[in-house]
Amino acid sequence: MEELKDFFLKDEALGTFVPIGVYWVYSGLYYLLQPLEGYRMHTVNEEKMKNLVSRSTVVKGVLFQQSIQAFVALLLFTVTAQSEDSGITMQPSLIVQARQFLIAMLVMDTWQYFVHRYMHHNKFLYRTVHSLHHKLVVPYAFGALYNHPMEGLLLDTVGGAMSFLFSGMTPRTSIFFFSFATIKTVDDHCGLWLPGNPFHIFFQNNTAYHDIHHQLYGTKYNFSQPFFVMWDKILGTYMPYTLQTRPDGGYEARPVRKE
Repeated sequence: MEELKDFFLKDEALGTFVPIGVYWVYSGLYYLLQPLEGYRMHTVNEEKMKNLVSRSTVVKGVLFQQSIQAFVALLLFTVTAQSEDSGITMQPSLIVQARQFLIAMLVMDTWQYFVHRYMHHNKFLYRTVHSLHHKLVVPYAFGALYNHPMEGLLLDTVGGAMSFLFSGMTPRTSIFFFSFATIKTVDDHCGLWLPGNPFHIFFQNNTAYHDIHHQLYGTKYNFSQPFFVMWDKILGTYMPYTLQTRPDGGYEARPVRKE
């Protein structure tokens, strides 16, 4: 029992399981806020009519994907572990960690943009793999990681591993990075436009931006995730939009159609 406790207190274990806990806690908070019709991007009726998969199936799919991610993460930490003789890994300065954060964000964005875009343009991959995620035409928070297992492995797990390796961050720093990335991903799928949300203020890649991508007219646009929109703007896949209030309450992201 003591050995098991020591294992779960290690940075490697925390870096693996804390983001999973963060996912369910943060998405759970949004689940409780869903009755706030005045802040929803889509009505409850739209969600029921347009989504092609049940919530229970979504929960099971996310848990399965997270189990795969946890296995790969623990394997990665084991292979790359570089401990000193004392068994303690020294943390770099906050400036260095901030640089590692930025590098990891750019690496993750770059990997996910190109893999995500390819999954849309390759008819076989879209039909057999990525279309599963788009069964949630009306996204909601705990469906953020509802993907085909192959997509979860290629897009999220490999993307996360590359971010960790290229940035050079320690397992302890990764706890904060992957928790932040998890919160951002959940927020992008939450379906709510809440006043004062810092992600809506500081990031162009936000709930409304990603909602455009989940609609039929936006499936070839707004591939960027989870942080910046640079690749969409550089490569011409950015679809601008306006955020308007619906007559029956709530908000709607309306595209400014590209010629």
